[in-house]
Amino acid sequence: MTAHPLDPLSAAEISQVREILRRDLRMDDGWRYASIELREPAKDVVRAFRPGDAITREARVVLWHLPDGAAYTALVSLTDDVLLGSRGEPGHQPNATSDEWHAVDDTMRKDSRVAEALAARGVTDMDLVLIDVWTYGAHLIPERYAGRRIGWCDIWLREHRTSNPYAHPVSGLKLVVDLNTVELLEIEDTGGAAFPPVQGEYTPEFVPGYQARTDRKPLAITQPDGPSFTIDGHELRWQGWGMRIGFNYREGLLLHRVEYAGRSVAHRMSFAEMVVPYRDPTPDHVRRTAYDIGEWGLGFMTRSLMLGCDCLGEIRYLDAVLHDSSGEPTPIPNAICVHEEDNGVLWKHVDDRAGAEVRRMRRLVVSTHVTVANYEYLVYWRFYEDGSIECEVRATGIMVTTPFEGSTAPPYGTVVDTQTYAPIHQHFIVARLDMEVDGPYNTVVMTETEQLPIDAANPYGLALTQRSVPLRTEAEGKQDYRWETQRAWKVTNPGRRNKVGTPVAYKLVPGAAIPPMLDHSSPVFQRAQVLGHTLWVTPFDAEERWPCGEFVNQSAVDEGLPKWTRANRSIENTDVVLWYVFGIHHVPRIEDWPIMPADTVSFWLKPTGFFDFNPALDVAPTDH
Repeated sequence: MTAHPLDPLSAAEISQVREILRRDLRMDDGWRYASIELREPAKDVVRAFRPGDAITREARVVLWHLPDGAAYTALVSLTDDVLLGSRGEPGHQPNATSDEWHAVDDTMRKDSRVAEALAARGVTDMDLVLIDVWTYGAHLIPERYAGRRIGWCDIWLREHRTSNPYAHPVSGLKLVVDLNTVELLEIEDTGGAAFPPVQGEYTPEFVPGYQARTDRKPLAITQPDGPSFTIDGHELRWQGWGMRIGFNYREGLLLHRVEYAGRSVAHRMSFAEMVVPYRDPTPDHVRRTAYDIGEWGLGFMTRSLMLGCDCLGEIRYLDAVLHDSSGEPTPIPNAICVHEEDNGVLWKHVDDRAGAEVRRMRRLVVSTHVTVANYEYLVYWRFYEDGSIECEVRATGIMVTTPFEGSTAPPYGTVVDTQTYAPIHQHFIVARLDMEVDGPYNTVVMTETEQLPIDAANPYGLALTQRSVPLRTEAEGKQDYRWETQRAWKVTNPGRRNKVGTPVAYKLVPGAAIPPMLDHSSPVFQRAQVLGHTLWVTPFDAEERWPCGEFVNQSAVDEGLPKWTRANRSIENTDVVLWYVFGIHHVPRIEDWPIMPADTVSFWLKPTGFFDFNPALDVAPTDH
C-alpha cells in the first residue's frame, strides 16, 4: 500500500484522535463523539504530492458534552500529536448516532409507561416491539424542550422474534425522548387505528405458502485471468481510468482525483445530502422528514457486502473504519465493492462489404450499500470505456405504512393491504461534484435545444439549434431542469481546446430530476432550500461541504447553499463545484409491498469535446 494524503483515517489514527482530546481537553466519560474524519489537505498539496513525500495528517472532530448538551468542533494534528484548536457551536446539535438509536430502543422497551400504553392496545410482549427514533426539525420541537437534544419515536410490532417489524406500525402512538439522558419525556397518543390483518412478511420462513422458483438456472460470471483493474491501497486504476477511493462518516463512499488517460475530470465526487419528506400531514407522519446524510450519516449506516448477493463476479472489496460515540474505532468489512461488468454492445456497424464490426461494452463499478432503518440504498459509480461516468442509486427495502379505520384511506398515499396505506414521499439526493475538467479553471455552460419557427429558411419546421449560455455568477448558476428543451450543463475548460477549436468539456446529463412541490414558506423547504433548484454552481471553498449546513439535526433554516450564494460570487473560469439534485418521486404501488423491488435512478457525466474522436475505438474485439 502506498500512503497518500487523501487516505481515510485508520483505526490507529482514530484512537490517536481520542487520546489527544482526552489529554489536551481533559475529556472525561461525559463526552460523546458525533464524527471523526480526515481534514482533507488543500488541493495544491494533493496535486503536488508524489509517492515518498512527507504527509501531514489532520482530523476534524464534532463532539458534545452530555451534562449540558453543548456542542464543539475540534481540529487535531495527527502528525504532531497535538490539539490545534477547538470552539463551541452554540445553538447547534451534532448528528445523531447509531449508539443513540440502539440505546433508545433498548431503554424505551424497558419503560413501564411504554409497556402500559402498549398493553392498552393489546401488545404485551415487549421483545416483539421495535422503537425507532427519528430526529426533529426545530419547527416541531415543543417549546418546553427547546435547547435539548431530543428525538421522537415510531413504535413497530413483530409477529415473531425475527419477522418484519415494519409490517405492523402502532398507529397514533409516539414517544418523545431526551437523547442525552435517554429519558422518556412524554407519550403522545392520538388514537390511531388497530392492527389490520396484513401480509407484511418477506423472508421465506414467514411468507404463507412460500415456494422458491425452480426454473432459475445458475449464472456464472468468471474472469480466469483475474480482473483488469488494479488497486494499490486506495488507488484504483482500470484501462484509462484512475481515481482514489475515500470513505467518511457522513458521505460514506467518495471518489477523489478522477482522471482519464492522465487528464483530470473531477477532484472529488460524493453525496452531500439526502432529504426524504413524507407528503402526509396526518399525526403519524407530519414530522416525518429525514435528512439521512446530515442527521445520521451514510458512512455510519454502511453495511458489509456479500459475494454472490450484492456483488457478482471477480470482486475486490475495500474495508472501512469509523468509530462509535465513545471514539472507539469500528471496522466495516467489505464496505466497498469493486468489479467489472459486461454491459452489452459498446459500438457496432454492419457494412455490406466489410461486414460487421462490433465491440462489447465493459464498465468498472464501485459500489456500496446503506441501510436507513426501513429503507436500503445501493450506490453505484460506473466508469465506461468511452470516458463516460454513470451514477446510479437503487432504493429498496420496506415502505412506511399506516393502518386506517373504515373503508376510506387518507388521500395522501396508496392502499397496499387490508386497511393499510403507504404515504407518498420523495427521496432527494444532492450529489456534490467538485469538477476539474482538464485542470482547475472551468466554466459551466447551460445548453438546450431550440426549435426554430417555420420561415423561408425552415419551410417544414425541422430546424433545431443548440443554445449555449455560460453561467458567470452564482445567481446564474441556480438552474432548473427543462424537459421541453432537453437542458443540460457542460463543465468546460476555456483554456483547453479540442481539434475543432471548442473548449474541452464534460456534460452533466440530468436524470431523475424531480420537483420539490413544497411551498417556499414551509419549514421543510426552509431547512432544505437546496431543493429549490435542480443545479447550483458555486466557486470552490473548502469549508462549503454541506448544502443544508453542517448541523442539520434540529435545524430551523438552511445554513448552506442559500447562505453561501447570497454573495453572488463569480463562477467563471474558476474552480467550480456542481450540486445536482435528483431522486425518486415515490407514489407507492401495491407491488412495492411488503418489500420494494429496487427503484433505479441515475445521472451521467459524459465527455463532450473532451476527446478528439471516440476514445473507445481501440477496444479490442471479443475473443470467441
